[in-house]
Amino acid sequence: MDANCSPFLPSKFTLNEWHSNNQFRYRCAEAQQELSDRILVEATRACEFAAEIVKANKEETDHRLQEKLNDIEFRKKELLRIRKNIALEIDALLIYKERLTDTLKSIKRNALIAENCFIARDRRLGIDLVHDDVEKNLLKEREVIQKAESLLDQMLKENGEQIRKTKATLYYIDHDLENKESNLHIDRHNINLKETDFNLSIYHGTLPLDKSAVTLNEWEFQTNSNVISAIKEVNNTKRFRCYIDAMIKQTVDDLTKQKDVTNEAFRQRIEQTREAKTKLELQHSEVVKQINAMSTNIARIKKSIADKEGYMALAHTRLGHRCQRPRMELAQDLVEANLVKEIHELRNVVANLQQMLCEAEASLRYMLKTQVQLEEDINVKTNTLKIDEVECMTLRQSMDYHAY
Repeated sequence: MDANCSPFLPSKFTLNEWHSNNQFRYRCAEAQQELSDRILVEATRACEFAAEIVKANKEETDHRLQEKLNDIEFRKKELLRIRKNIALEIDALLIYKERLTDTLKSIKRNALIAENCFIARDRRLGIDLVHDDVEKNLLKEREVIQKAESLLDQMLKENGEQIRKTKATLYYIDHDLENKESNLHIDRHNINLKETDFNLSIYHGTLPLDKSAVTLNEWEFQTNSNVISAIKEVNNTKRFRCYIDAMIKQTVDDLTKQKDVTNEAFRQRIEQTREAKTKLELQHSEVVKQINAMSTNIARIKKSIADKEGYMALAHTRLGHRCQRPRMELAQDLVEANLVKEIHELRNVVANLQQMLCEAEASLRYMLKTQVQLEEDINVKTNTLKIDEVECMTLRQSMDYHAY
């Protein structure tokens, strides 16, 4: 058989090789066992360390979440406290708006009364249509009222602007509160999440998961800024309301003072007019008595003159009869001389009486004219009293200023 065709026989190892191989296998197995033991120990330690790290990280995160929640809660309470103050100030400003409006309406109503007094006093007659203290004070009252109306109109505009600014501040506070509430909702949900929950998910995207673009300082500054702005606005509103209180009080005091001064001028003027009217009425009464006396006197003078005509006719008749005496009997005796004297004296007496009659009639005409003038003056004073005492003072009794 050919040697090339014989089967391959395995090489034979020596006993040393066999022992060496066994020792090598033992050592390899022991090395792998040692490695495995070390890995087991390190893995256990790594797992325990990882568990501690994860637990510590979660506890730290939970702690930070709780701190954040407490911080947000604190800021939310602060915002709510400020919001309550702002809401109260807005309500107060709305009340002050009503006060200003009511005060302004009252002033306009009283201004109409003052103008009606002007119109009524223009109906005074004659000499009583005078620029007196009443008119001076009515003009002053008109000026004070116009200044008050202008001031309150301006205050109403400023009040409206203050309401607008305070509502804007309230809007920012509400917006911040809404954001804080959303943040609270999210972080409360986060702090209640457990690693064993079923609704957890891992983000596999490539974009950064942390989308925060606002730093903590910016976040704190924004809330602090809102709080500071709100506190400032509340303080401004309180100062503005104090200013309104002072201005309303000062305005009402000025208006009331001028009203009282004008009313006092009315009272004095009414008293002067009534006194003048009383004097005129007394004078009128005396003139009427004098007219009656003068009328009686004129009648007496006329009667006296008429009586003298009979004596004059008697004397003339006697003298005419004596002119018919015959010749030598037509003597200038004492009778004739006495008749001539009587006629001259009667003529003088009648002439004096006629003169007195003219003077008496002239005096009567003057007194009648005086009577008419006095009656006209009395009517003028009566008209003035009616206007000042009845119309104006009745109107002015309804004038009343209130610090609403």
